[in-house]
Amino acid sequence: MNQHKIALVTGGSRGLGKDMAINLAKKGLNVVLTYNTNKTAAEKVVAEIQEMGQAAFALPLDVSDYTQYKPFFDEKLSPVLKEKFNTDKFDFLINNAGVGVYEPFETTTLDSFKNMVHIHLMASYFITQNALSHLNDGGGIINISSGLTRFTLPGYSAYAAMKGAVEVLSRYQAKELGDRRIKVNIVAPGAIETDFGGGAVRDNQDLNSYIASTTALGRVGLPTDIGPVVAFLCTDDANWINGQRIEVSGGVNL
Repeated sequence: MNQHKIALVTGGSRGLGKDMAINLAKKGLNVVLTYNTNKTAAEKVVAEIQEMGQAAFALPLDVSDYTQYKPFFDEKLSPVLKEKFNTDKFDFLINNAGVGVYEPFETTTLDSFKNMVHIHLMASYFITQNALSHLNDGGGIINISSGLTRFTLPGYSAYAAMKGAVEVLSRYQAKELGDRRIKVNIVAPGAIETDFGGGAVRDNQDLNSYIASTTALGRVGLPTDIGPVVAFLCTDDANWINGQRIEVSGGVNL
C-alpha cells in the first residue's frame, strides 16, 4: 500500500510537474515538490493535494545550481520529512524540473549549452546521488526525458542531447542501484501543450497542427497525459518495471 509513501517531484509547481504531483496524490502518495521562484504557484498545488486528503509540502530548489543539492536534502528536506511526515526518508524521486532551449545547432551558444548540461544532465546525476542516503530501499527514481531522443526536430539539439545522456544514465542507475531494489525508469513525453519552451506547442497553431498531423492519435499531448503514467510507476503495480524508457507521445512519428 502507498498510503505512507512519499514522492519528491522537482519542478512540481506548474506544467507536467504539477500534474505529476496531483496524480501521485490520487494514488495515495504524500508529495514534496520543489519550485524555482514561484512559491505562490507551488503553494496552490500543495493546497490542492491537501484538499484530496494527502500531505504535501513545497521547497525551493534551483536545479541549475549544484551547490544547492546537498543543503537541500540535509537542511531543507530532512526537517520537513521529520516534522511533517514523521520519517527520515522518502520513496520516489521524480527528476522533472527543466527548461528548453530552441536554437539551431549552428548558432547554439556555449552559455545555452552549459545551461542545458546543468539543468538536465548534472541535476539528474547529482540530485539523485545526493538523494540516495535519504531514499528508502525498494523505492524508485523516474527521470523525465523527451520524445526528441528518438526523433529529431531541428532547433533542439542541445536539449535533446542532454536528454539522450539522461537515458543512458538511467540504465546505469537502474543497474547500480539494483542491490537496493531501487527501480529507475524514464518517462519520455512527446510535444505537450504547456508553457515549456515559451509555450510554442500550445500557442503556435501551425506548430500544434503539424505535430498533431504526425501523431497517430491526431493531437498534441496535454499535461494530464503524462502525470498518470509517472504516478503508475510509483505504485506496486509497476514493481517489475525497471531500466525502461516509456514514451508517452500518442504515437508521434511512428
